[in-house]
Amino acid sequence: MPQFSLVITFYNQRDFIRAAVESALAQNPNLSKEIIVVDDGSTDGSREVLEEYRDAVQLHLLPSNRGPLGARNHGATQASGQYLVFLDGDDAFMPWALDVYERIIADWKPTVILGQMRWFEGTMPTVKAEDVPHQIQFVEYKAFFLKDRGVNLSASTYIVDRQAFWNVGGWSEGIFQLDLADISAKLGLMPTVLIRSPLTVFYRIHKGNSIHTVPPFIKNLYRLLGKERAGEYPGGQEYKMDRRVWFGGLFAFWIKRAVRAGLYKDAAGLMLTGWTMVLAAVVRRATRVIRGRRPIETMNLL
Repeated sequence: MPQFSLVITFYNQRDFIRAAVESALAQNPNLSKEIIVVDDGSTDGSREVLEEYRDAVQLHLLPSNRGPLGARNHGATQASGQYLVFLDGDDAFMPWALDVYERIIADWKPTVILGQMRWFEGTMPTVKAEDVPHQIQFVEYKAFFLKDRGVNLSASTYIVDRQAFWNVGGWSEGIFQLDLADISAKLGLMPTVLIRSPLTVFYRIHKGNSIHTVPPFIKNLYRLLGKERAGEYPGGQEYKMDRRVWFGGLFAFWIKRAVRAGLYKDAAGLMLTGWTMVLAAVVRRATRVIRGRRPIETMNLL
């Protein structure tokens, strides 16, 4: 059984395919891994490019478009590794990504690892010799719900134990926007390591990024809240306040995004629905400032 299953998913991303696949192939050859590439029914000629890699990766060409979450779940069904390492097709791994994850796993064996990304537009940044990291800074939590530092959640920086992933049903198909928030909540009681540095993924900014459109995120935030009220997320009464604080952070973020997008009615609706949770998040943040957050730890990468 390989330690890592790299699951890369594409849909009509011909211009980005090579960078993503090549970044996976460039990972440390001494690490135990498999590379699973899923084309989600592309119609832009992506498949012809991907065929060039058939001898180097496990290539799966879906007959029709299932959506990002369906494609990721399909890739995960083909995986045999202990940890799933997802990568969206418009992003790319930094050369040392798996080395960082392997080092964290060796010492801590978390269920979930949250990496960090470098945002860029246009041409993929060049990695220089002096960019190669020698240390890892991270924070370890007993459970995701106890996380006391912010992080930009992305599928491309999400590493999860494969068995735990399937124990919670994998990605919830139909909740693409806020998919990371949903699966993180489903895994909310699992040991989690948040990597502070080094950055491990290049995250490409382009006109097709889902983050540019606010309304679908607001819609799915209400869906997540419905799941919370129905008791679908773990932790019961013991973690109820921690979940409220976490939801408060989500509501605060999307209230601000709605205001910036000129969606004042939506922002008001979010505030009316979530003001108690936002207040809980503010109080918890103030408490952390006074008492201090969980310390950042350091380990050598090599």
